[in-house]
Amino acid sequence: MTSSNPFAVRCTLTFGDIYGQVLAWMAVIFVSLAAGLALMGSSRPLFALVGVGLILVLSLPFLLFAFVTTLLNHIQVEPAGEGAEPTP
Repeated sequence: MTSSNPFAVRCTLTFGDIYGQVLAWMAVIFVSLAAGLALMGSSRPLFALVGVGLILVLSLPFLLFAFVTTLLNHIQVEPAGEGAEPTP
């Protein structure tokens, strides 16, 4: 019978690692809202709503990809020491 080696999983992600991504996402939101308000005064305000929605929907996958890859880069799986309890 083989004995399994316990592994310790650690996440070293800090807010400083994603701070730039949060600022970039806030900039995208503010720019799209500013563009929507600028277009709202035109004769077709529906274009403003469609433009804001399109910017947010198209930028969301890039934001999620950046967050997930940053998170995965900060997950460490290390073999636990002999007789050590795995940390929760």
